[in-house]
Order: sequence, then structure tokens, then C-alpha cells
Amino acid sequence: MDFLQRIYLDNTVLTYIEVGGTIFVALLLKRYLSRYAASLLYLLVHRIWKNVEKKEFIDLVVNPQEWFLFFLISILSIAKLNFPLALEFKIYGVPSEDIFAVIGKLIIVLSFFGLLLRFIDFIALLLSKRALLTEDTRDDQLIVFFRDFFKVILFLIGILVVLKLCFNQRIGNLLTGLSLVGAAMALAAKESLENLIASFIIFFDKPFFTGDILKVNNISGTVEKIGLRSTRIRTTDKTLVTVPNKQMVDNVVDNWSLRTNRRAEIKLELSTKTSLPATTAVMDGLKAILIKNGQHIFSSTVLFKEINRNGLTIVAEYFTEPFTQIEFDNLKQDINLAIKKLLEDAHIEMAGETSTIIIDNN
Repeated sequence: MDFLQRIYLDNTVLTYIEVGGTIFVALLLKRYLSRYAASLLYLLVHRIWKNVEKKEFIDLVVNPQEWFLFFLISILSIAKLNFPLALEFKIYGVPSEDIFAVIGKLIIVLSFFGLLLRFIDFIALLLSKRALLTEDTRDDQLIVFFRDFFKVILFLIGILVVLKLCFNQRIGNLLTGLSLVGAAMALAAKESLENLIASFIIFFDKPFFTGDILKVNNISGTVEKIGLRSTRIRTTDKTLVTVPNKQMVDNVVDNWSLRTNRRAEIKLELSTKTSLPATTAVMDGLKAILIKNGQHIFSSTVLFKEINRNGLTIVAEYFTEPFTQIEFDNLKQDINLAIKKLLEDAHIEMAGETSTIIIDNN
């Protein structure tokens, strides 16, 4: 037993065994301890949110929680040891004992804030599940936005906590000094701040949502993500365009997903030799074609618009459901083919070689 009382590096062998044993047990039992702690915490969470599943909650928080508990137990155990005189040295006037103490505090603080970040992810997951129960999927982007926003806030708080606990800095004086630095940085990062403010305008004014089809700055596509700085749009060419949020607020944004109808126009220019009965027959045929597709067309008009030296102009306009672009193009194709057959069957002559059938779609 005298061996256990021998002193090495200012600590007895028994003390080393106790500390090492504690760390070893913590390493072996960290997952069981964290799962047990997570199960107890789940009981509290389940009282508030009934639809949360225990497996999802435990899988999400166990890993950061087990490392936090392991680091906490290990560092508290090591703190019981006397700091060896043989390891004392200074770096820029700072004693090595203080350096190791700061490292230990830093590990605990970082692991704790890592755990808090996981809780934010868990709450975001919970809210996203609740959002899936509603028919409107546009509120999903709010969850992603505020999840990222609160992570940034937690990151800033973590920096202040590290400065206070690990480096004994006075937060009040530090914030006063940072206010001057922050003012200078705000001027330097003016565009980034404008984009951040624009992101809040987008989320509270709600001009568009994730999944909407937009056209802005000659860029059209589907909104994939609205971030704190920019909005990402997947174009029809399958490229991903990043647009600063300030531009999304300052420029005219055409939200195609919010339109109530799609509009199409067909302009036929017939030869001046076309007789009145033939002209009337073409108009009646156009009306019949549009009526035949009445399950998709809300309203339509066929008008003999004008007579000029180039020919007779007939304009047909119709409004459809807010189809996707592919569905809209297929409907236009069917109508255009039917018009082509109508003109061929009636042997209608068009107004000269320079005249064409113009289809103007908005």
C-alpha cells in the first residue's frame, strides 16, 4: 500500500488512479448516462409537445450530451490534481497552470453550446413536423430562417461567455469598446447589413415563399432557400442562382405562383380575299375549340379586331387555370394544332408571305 502513497509530479499514485478510474468509467458509461439524462428530459418535453417521438429526441441530443457529460466529469476530476511544479512555465507572462485551466473551461463551454445548438435543431424539427400538418407549406421557410438566426445569436452569446469565463474579460467594458468597433464594421459591412435587414422584410412582408416560381432581374426559377443574406433560385436550366436579399426587396419581383390564371393570345391574319362566311366560320371554329377545352379555360373571347391592307386580323384570348409551365405548354399545343387543322380544312389563305400566326403568351 506504500506504493499508492508514493508521490509523482506532486500527486500520489492513489490520486492518479482515482482520477483515471473516474475518467475511464465516464468514458464507458457516457452513452448510458446521456441516454438516461435524455430520457428524463424527454419526459418534460413530452408534456409540452405530445407528438414528439422519443427515438428522434434521444438520437438528436444524445451525442452532444454524452460528450458534454464526459468532458465535464473528466475536467472536474483532473481539477482535483495538484498542478506539477515540473510543468510550470510561462508563455508571454501567462503561467502554464492558467493556460491549462482556460483550456479546460473552454472545452466545457464549447461542448455545452454545442448541446444547445442541437436543442435548437430539435425544436426546429419539432416545429417543422407541426408545419407538415397544415396544408400551406410556406411556413416551413420561417422555421429554417429562425433556426439559422437563433444559431447566430447563440454563437455570439457563446463568444461573450468564453471571454467572460475563460479570459475574465468584463463584458460591459468589452461591449462598450465593441460598439465603436461595431460602428466601423457596420460601415464596412453596409451591404451585408442591408441584406440581413432585407431578409427580415421578406419574412414579415411575405412577398414570396420557398417553392414559389419567381422572375426577378431577368432571372426566373423556383425559390429553394431564403437565407439571412441571400435567396437561392433554381432556374429552368437547373442552375442555382444566388440573389442578395436587398435586390429581392428593391427590385420588382413577379411571383408566378400567386397568379390566379394564365393568359394566352392567338392572332390570326387572314388574306383580304377571305369571304365573310369563311371569316365567320373561322371565328366560330375558334370559339368551338376553346369551348371544347372549357374544363381548363375559365374565360375566352374571339374578336374580329381590324381590317387593313395586310389582311383581316382575328384575335383570340383565353385564360386558363394556374397550371405549371409544362401543363400550360401542352394545352397551348393542343389548341394550336386544332386551329391549324381548322385552317387547313377550311382552305383559309393567310395574309401574304410576311404575315404569320403570332401567339403571345404572358
